[in-house]
Amino acid sequence: MIIIGCDYHPSFQQIAWVDTEIGEVQERKLMHADGEAERFYRQLTGPVRVGLESTGNCHWFVDLLAEMGQEVWIGDAARIAAKQVRQQRTDRRDAVHILDLLIKNDFPRIWMPSKQERDQRQLLIHRYKLVTLRVRVKNELQHLAMNQGMQKGRKLWSQAGQKQLLELPLAHWAGMRRQDLLELLKKLDQQILVLDHAVKKAAEDNEKARLLMTQPGVGPITSLAFVLTIGDASRFQRGKQVASYLGLIPREYSSGGKQRLGGISKQGNRFLRMLLVEAAQVAVRYDPKFRKQYQHRCHYKPKAVAKVAVARKLAIRLFWMLRTNTKYPEVVRIESSSRVALAE
Repeated sequence: MIIIGCDYHPSFQQIAWVDTEIGEVQERKLMHADGEAERFYRQLTGPVRVGLESTGNCHWFVDLLAEMGQEVWIGDAARIAAKQVRQQRTDRRDAVHILDLLIKNDFPRIWMPSKQERDQRQLLIHRYKLVTLRVRVKNELQHLAMNQGMQKGRKLWSQAGQKQLLELPLAHWAGMRRQDLLELLKKLDQQILVLDHAVKKAAEDNEKARLLMTQPGVGPITSLAFVLTIGDASRFQRGKQVASYLGLIPREYSSGGKQRLGGISKQGNRFLRMLLVEAAQVAVRYDPKFRKQYQHRCHYKPKAVAKVAVARKLAIRLFWMLRTNTKYPEVVRIESSSRVALAE
């Protein structure tokens, strides 16, 4: 078997590899643009295992190795770096270090979504980016209206509000700006509507997403994002691990027997964390248990903190729904503590 430690960069990669039958370690730098890297991997015979740190802009490379039938291991970059004692880091040393972890079976491998799951993630991200652009366009139009003394808030987007906006007497370039922004807003609305239908269809076609949508406050976007981010729920033994994975647990700076907790860690998927907080605001209106917990925390905590606490509870409940394949409201009766492992 050939084992390869790869220090990946967008334009090149530094590799260190060993044939387990021979035991000799070799090193090489492979360029991407001229196809040198692809030619090298295609000429390899027999079983091949390639390990690299989790990094961006490497999907083409991972897909290429999968197409060749070679085994790809993606590792936690922070844990790989923590295992390296020396403070002097180079591409060659990083590649040899990854190879050493693979040989010792100490490589911190992480879960990776499939190609289809990555593509569905792009659907959600694309919609989110367009919605963000639409908000910016609306804010610019609100600014134009308020500069003319018209303050209507969200009523500006009603038919009457749009008519008043068009009738505002503006100077030449301000009028051009209004016209362009309104055309851009119309185009964004059309594009987002198409993506909304696509997300709804993808969620309805996904059995796990349909299960999560039985929870009040969780719609197609949140359910699909949760399924695509969590992946195989069995890789988590406790709900607390899911909350930590999503960055919904507090930072901790405890020492000398004194516990010090800060704000949430904000590690993990920022997009899903935002969706969970939004979903939590709806869940507290329709879910009695969440509403009680939210109102209780509001007595001694700011509302923003209470919302995040409910988002954490919601994430744990969604995890248990996936883990036990149980719909709402049945999951409420069997919902386990976040600190208790699920019995196999």
